[in-house]
Amino acid sequence: MLKIEQLNQFYGESHTLWDIDLELVDARVNCLMGRNGVGKTTLLNCIMGLQAVRSGAILFNGQDLTKVNAERRASLGIGYVPQGRQIFPLLTVRENLQIGLAARADKAKQIPEFIYELFPVLKDMLNRRGGDLSGGQQQQLAIGRALVVDPSLLILDEPTEGIQPNIVQEIGDIIMKLSQDIGLTVLLVEQKLPIVRRIADNFSILDRGRKVAAGQIDELSDELISQYLTV
Repeated sequence: MLKIEQLNQFYGESHTLWDIDLELVDARVNCLMGRNGVGKTTLLNCIMGLQAVRSGAILFNGQDLTKVNAERRASLGIGYVPQGRQIFPLLTVRENLQIGLAARADKAKQIPEFIYELFPVLKDMLNRRGGDLSGGQQQQLAIGRALVVDPSLLILDEPTEGIQPNIVQEIGDIIMKLSQDIGLTVLLVEQKLPIVRRIADNFSILDRGRKVAAGQIDELSDELISQYLTV
């Protein structure tokens, strides 16, 4: 579904991503890991067209996204939940969700009912402003808005950051459900090892802009954690 080949990215003259190769496993939770500042969010921004790439290819269902305008990428079937959620605080929950409808390929006008089945709290708060929700509720809203797009690929940038433990557990359960029951492919950036070990199927590690390790989640050794993940 998503395959990245020899991707290089620069900020000015600073080389930030070096010859990145990454291929996601379909209908699985693919976890991208690494310390702060190693290029994880930059790589996601390249996938979404928010950062220009110097060279390489980003193939989504065989189409090179580097040749597709950023505003068209969601309509190809990519849902994106950025770090910090970035919901619209002055819009209601309903209005935040409706924004995702514009990117649907089928031009549907109604919010899918399964969004409310996944996140019942959103249905109870449809007329409440996004900025009035708790952090955990805002994260559920951000994920729900991405799912309204009807994606085949869901990209999540640290969805458990700043979230209370019970909601972290709930979000982890939902990510597994989306992958295992619905067949959604997930690219997850996450630093919390307990949730990674619980929900991820495989991992890739970035360090200083390079991919330095990858494998099945049971191959995430203490040695790798100590070398590339601990602060």
